[in-house]
Amino acid sequence: MRIALLGDVMLGRLVNDHLKTADPAYPWGDILPVLRQADFTFANLECVLADGGTPMVGKVYHFRSDVKNVASLRSAAIDVVSLANNHVLDFGVDALREMLAALDQHGILRAGAGMDLETARRPVVRRVGPHAVGFIAFTDNQPDWEATGRDPGIYYVPVDPGDRRVADLLELVRQTKGRVQLLIVSAHWGANWGSEVPPAHRRLARALIAAGADVVFGHSAHIFRGVEIYRNRPIVYSAGDFVDDYAVDPDERNDQSFVFLLETRGSAPRRLRLHPTEITRFQTRLARRSAGKIAERMERLSTQLGTRSSWIEGDSVLDIPIGTDQPDGPDQPDGGSP
Repeated sequence: MRIALLGDVMLGRLVNDHLKTADPAYPWGDILPVLRQADFTFANLECVLADGGTPMVGKVYHFRSDVKNVASLRSAAIDVVSLANNHVLDFGVDALREMLAALDQHGILRAGAGMDLETARRPVVRRVGPHAVGFIAFTDNQPDWEATGRDPGIYYVPVDPGDRRVADLLELVRQTKGRVQLLIVSAHWGANWGSEVPPAHRRLARALIAAGADVVFGHSAHIFRGVEIYRNRPIVYSAGDFVDDYAVDPDERNDQSFVFLLETRGSAPRRLRLHPTEITRFQTRLARRSAGKIAERMERLSTQLGTRSSWIEGDSVLDIPIGTDQPDGPDQPDGGSP
């Protein structure tokens, strides 16, 4: 089984303007052949898909894409999206409701936001042959949007081990793992910048693995961070920006990311193949001349987390084996280097 994992996909503002006349597949540039290698694809949807709604008062940035652009997600065969982020309610509850209906109508599964807490935290399951793959999505951004028993919002979980919501998340992971073969936890967490992994993220990621998560897929930071292999399970601490119209920081390079292609043997993760990408003119393209440098940065960041990887020049892929080819880190989350 192969699963494609994508970081922040923002189809609003200038991307939305371009999609008024461009083909729905425009944002995906030349990456579609890579995505077609996957049995299904997951992405964090960093905007609301809606024609209505009112901009949220007090927010500086508002990301909305026309509801018709659900066709753009379908053109990339995106099967599952996370809505647990700090832009899904940029245009209020009516816009959220419009998006939920559009995603459901087009058969795109969604996790992390809903019309109440029960639906916001509810895992979704995608079947691939005999295997059931589960997804849980949470965020520590935008606490004022937290869904409650009666109020719409996001599945908000602060990265604080003393908070009861962390204990509830870990119990949800344990329960969900009991009914799926592979469990992916999507974490929209932390600040926008800096390649160093926050110790609190590392502690929680390892606790999620210990509770039953098979993959922790982090995003929210505009740049990518290293990959750690813990108990033979991958942790992507930040996938970075995948599609957007943002100004590019020349040092942090928020225009660079990867298609994270996870390969499993049965339902056990066995390999991550990272295809370097760059954002240009509101679309994502496979990196060419800069691919080696992008991969070298990821290799360095992952080495700091104890992860071995190798650049395959002919395939333009950074290969990360999972299992016996990786060192075995300590069992207990400690927040430090292995």
